[in-house]
Amino acid sequence: MQREGVALVVSAPSGTGKTTLVKRLLAEFSNFGYSVSCTTRKPRVGEVNGRDYWFLSREEFERRRDQNYFAEWADVYGNLYGTPLEPVRQMLHEGRDALFDIDVQGAAQLKLSLGEATFVFILPPGLDALERRLRGRGLDDEQAIQKRLDGARWEMIEARWYNALIVNDTLDKAYDELRAVYLAATLAPVRNRQLVQEMLSR
Repeated sequence: MQREGVALVVSAPSGTGKTTLVKRLLAEFSNFGYSVSCTTRKPRVGEVNGRDYWFLSREEFERRRDQNYFAEWADVYGNLYGTPLEPVRQMLHEGRDALFDIDVQGAAQLKLSLGEATFVFILPPGLDALERRLRGRGLDDEQAIQKRLDGARWEMIEARWYNALIVNDTLDKAYDELRAVYLAATLAPVRNRQLVQEMLSR
């Protein structure tokens, strides 16, 4: 019996190692589908409309946003980005999983549009450790580091409404926990609605 797909939403402060964890999950499990996002930014060289993004005018994007077309959307440095809701719902209905690597504000929107999703927050071992990681990357100046740390404090407070909290102290342990949350989500009754009835009929 085919189960419903899992919408897995993963958030974390910058520098926590979320991207590494997400890549490992995608590499191990092949059931994750891909949803093409919409954006108002101009296509870059080599990008194809409908493959990389759906490129929309700002007016068209705002019209769709006002019609609740997007599962979530955000304004990133003056360009709008959004995930169409219906393709995600169709993907889940067909039994494929959807992974959202997204910030707290985007996750809050998904809580409203995809309430059945599983929300995971990756925590750093502490703010001191996070600051060391940010400085060790050598990507940001002092002002940017302080801004990221301030953002991290706020995001960590918001983590209280997520379904699972994972501390990325040791990468392998954190990945084992993320993997466990995902696998548990695939077994939830809400994604296996007909399973009990099928077993009773045998």
